[in-house]
Amino acid sequence: MAGLGFRREMTDWDMSAVQADFFEVVAENWVRRDRTPLYQFIESGRPVYLHGVSLNLGGFAPLNQDFLREIKALIADLNCPHYSDHLAASGDAHQLYDLFPVPFTLPEARRIAERIRCAQDILGQRMAIENSTWYTNTGTMTELEFINTVLDLADCDMVLDLNNIDVNFKNHGGTGLAQFVAGLDMRRVRYMHVAGHEWDERFELFIDTHSQSVPPDTVAMAQRLHQQQGLPILLEWDNDIPTLEIINRELECLKRTPMRFTTM
Repeated sequence: MAGLGFRREMTDWDMSAVQADFFEVVAENWVRRDRTPLYQFIESGRPVYLHGVSLNLGGFAPLNQDFLREIKALIADLNCPHYSDHLAASGDAHQLYDLFPVPFTLPEARRIAERIRCAQDILGQRMAIENSTWYTNTGTMTELEFINTVLDLADCDMVLDLNNIDVNFKNHGGTGLAQFVAGLDMRRVRYMHVAGHEWDERFELFIDTHSQSVPPDTVAMAQRLHQQQGLPILLEWDNDIPTLEIINRELECLKRTPMRFTTM
């Protein structure tokens, strides 16, 4: 089962020709907006998942309760099975339209877990958090330890972004993809994100651009987890979006029998 992140650049496509089993949309883009395209997805038998970018779970400003109530209404309107946001900060005084890491420490895990619990109370349901890419960070815990602690303390679920794990490992070392996945409680994972990334010589880092095909090892891990755990796979492609034919080829690749996996 493979889905696609729906982007405005795809608005003019014949979406009935897209070989996706479900679609994920940015939740903020559909609050107080015409939702006709989303209703059409649902009517075609392909559910819509909501993925947020501005809840600012890692920030310090009070959670926007009015916004959360709007998300709650959106979830109800679409009968949406999933709502998630990022384990990151996105701005306190202003929305910064980027995702910033939080220190991997126990006090931060406790603080963020409490914010997630408050969000879930307002939503009236469990939500999921996505592991993020980071290019510099501090802390006394590994990323895996930090994520597991937040999940346990908040009693929430997870959207497992395999690409982000791969990017972080390539940039910083530490926990590779196979070891990272092995250390998670897969019962908390709702579905997976996969995407492509690029090397940037200016920063001498791999950048999470979502602008390339999914690397073979990430494809293989996603296929394995889908086969073993039944987890859906979501393809993200946000920059330099290719043709519908290329997107369909990527989706078809994700649906194939698992490839041989190289330990990382």
